[in-house]
Amino acid sequence: MYRAGHFVIDQGRSVVGTGRTRLLLGAAAGALGVGYLAVVDPHDAAAVMPVCPAKFVTGLDCPACGGLRLVHDLLHGRLRAAVHDNLFVLLCSPVLVHLGWRRARAAWLGEQAPVPRALAHGLAAGALVWMVVRNLPGWPLAPASACSAL
Repeated sequence: MYRAGHFVIDQGRSVVGTGRTRLLLGAAAGALGVGYLAVVDPHDAAAVMPVCPAKFVTGLDCPACGGLRLVHDLLHGRLRAAVHDNLFVLLCSPVLVHLGWRRARAAWLGEQAPVPRALAHGLAAGALVWMVVRNLPGWPLAPASACSAL
């Protein structure tokens, strides 16, 4: 049965849970992912990493391609390598962290925290421009990865 955004079972208990439960589960999954990236190098072709669907279908680097390599390099203090992995995500990370924190705080308090429309449009436009620029021939900040051969 489905009611008000939740799958409901006996006596009205939600399968999905509260905003706090989802927040804690998301934080745990994020911590596990970052922990995995701390010990496994995504630059290694033998590493088990997800494949970017956009890269798989089009052969182009999407705006987020290189994000896992970026996190790995930042965790290991390699800023220059992180710049080559994904400059756009690196420069946007303070805004993205702030938005994530804002959404997490709102979920904890049971409130809503929509992304301001102008910011959403600006990030989307920046991501589109970044996707075009990073796929131009001769772009100097091409990510170095085993995935580039897809």
